[in-house]
Amino acid sequence: MGNISVEHFEDGVSLFTITRAQRRNAISAQTAIDLQEAFAEFDASPRRRVAVITGAGNEAFSAGADIDSMPELWRCLPGLGIATHKPIIAAVSGWCVGGGLVMTMMSDLAVAAENARFSYPEGRLGLTQGMIAGLAGRIPHKAAMEIILLGKPMSAQRAYHVGLVNELAPDGQHVQAALEMARHLATLAPMVLRTLKKFVGQVVPSGPSESFVRVNRELQAIAQSDDYAEGVAAFREKRAPVFADR
Repeated sequence: MGNISVEHFEDGVSLFTITRAQRRNAISAQTAIDLQEAFAEFDASPRRRVAVITGAGNEAFSAGADIDSMPELWRCLPGLGIATHKPIIAAVSGWCVGGGLVMTMMSDLAVAAENARFSYPEGRLGLTQGMIAGLAGRIPHKAAMEIILLGKPMSAQRAYHVGLVNELAPDGQHVQAALEMARHLATLAPMVLRTLKKFVGQVVPSGPSESFVRVNRELQAIAQSDDYAEGVAAFREKRAPVFADR
């Protein structure tokens, strides 16, 4: 996968890195797919317990969507395309913009280097997918609106104070700090962590765009299923369908 790298450690921690530093780790269509597929493998492995996600270098966690290769952003968002009840920690350095901010927002925990800057510029672009609305259910309302509506960069210190990130680290040490947090989590009972994360997901409000993605995925799965094809064939052939639940 040329857009990301994945390191698996013996202690059950996995490190996912967006490796597009030349593009400030912007999320292209293929990047989103690569992250979704890599996290599916992570979720399926009983040996992998905790994930850390970061961007290559210290200049940017992610500059958001790559306008030259627009992604289906939901594919690389925890809780949507990244469907796992295992803990995910975002390790942020430099610019964290647009989709990168949403990825951080939807991670379970976040560590930020002191040089981190969080920005959501859709008001200046004249276009939105609305995914950022979920921020108002995750940090205090006025702080969320400061990011969503004003579009001005928020410092790492301010992000820490409003609860967008859990821990600050010196510049260049954000990944190490996140890995230390992940290694602590990896020593705890996996079943308990998965259950608690699942319960929390039922408590934290979802924005309309999050809900739309979840509903649309369910409907697309039905539309692309063998059972749908069987139902149509049976109707045309005037016979009873034989459904296989797939």
